Amino acid sequence: MDVFGTLQLGFVYAILALGVFITFRVMNTPDLTVDGSFTLGLAVSAVFTADGRAGLGLLFGSICGALAGAVTGCLQTKAGIHPLLAGILTMTGLYSVNLLIMGGAPNISLLRETTVFSELKRLFAGAGKDATVLTAVVVLTLLCILGLGWFFHTGMGLCMRAAGDNPGMVRASSVNSDGVCILATALSNAFVGLSGAVLAQYQGYADINAGTGIVVVGLASVIIGEVVIRRQSVWGGLLAAALGAIVYRFLIALALYMDFFPAYMLRLVSAVIVAVTLAIPKMREIAENARVKREGRRNAENA
Repeated sequence: MDVFGTLQLGFVYAILALGVFITFRVMNTPDLTVDGSFTLGLAVSAVFTADGRAGLGLLFGSICGALAGAVTGCLQTKAGIHPLLAGILTMTGLYSVNLLIMGGAPNISLLRETTVFSELKRLFAGAGKDATVLTAVVVLTLLCILGLGWFFHTGMGLCMRAAGDNPGMVRASSVNSDGVCILATALSNAFVGLSGAVLAQYQGYADINAGTGIVVVGLASVIIGEVVIRRQSVWGGLLAAALGAIVYRFLIALALYMDFFPAYMLRLVSAVIVAVTLAIPKMREIAENARVKREGRRNAENA
């Protein structure tokens, strides 16, 4: 099993998990825009990289992801469309947009192009290729965590957290709840788009189907992280989401390495992992109720 490669991918997907955390945990609304905005960031990054502007590819991949999220937020708030359906509509439309950005081609190769990672490998040749790439993705992920942690303690961040916990109270406080919702989906998909942009340059190509089922990866990362780290605060939630992405990649890599399943079963394995992790809180509740009943019966017998 390629430990370095798995770690690198884990940190790339950790940025995705941070974006999913915003809508899924902070706003309490699963956002299916992710499948489209991830590929959008991927496509934009690939096109800029092929044009010799890899750094701008990361920036505009994130910006375009934010715009896609804002569209979903507007559909939810201004058009009154159910959040899940709004995400599906945006995701569906983005498939054509992504093909348009990629010039109608289903994939773009970057193997002969200068990416951010190839430039870093050249600058820090003495440090080793794997170590250089891993350091880069770790630093980027930490910056994202620090940035989000700071934001959620600002006035707007606190409004966003309150809107997720109690939307009625936020509206009663004369806060523009529609604007908060749009900002949340835009911010979430900005990180999703950034993750896709980084992945395009990391793997050296962009594929139109790269985002299919990627929301499952994000959800799995968040849930697995919360199983490992009990979420007591926003900082804990962010760290848990990032850690969950790394653990998730190792679970997938281990399953493929042990040859339990053929490669084409990867999506099914991902879905099973998500289902199991989502069921863990319920199983804990059942176990706790059973323990309380046993203690109750024991106390009654001793009385």
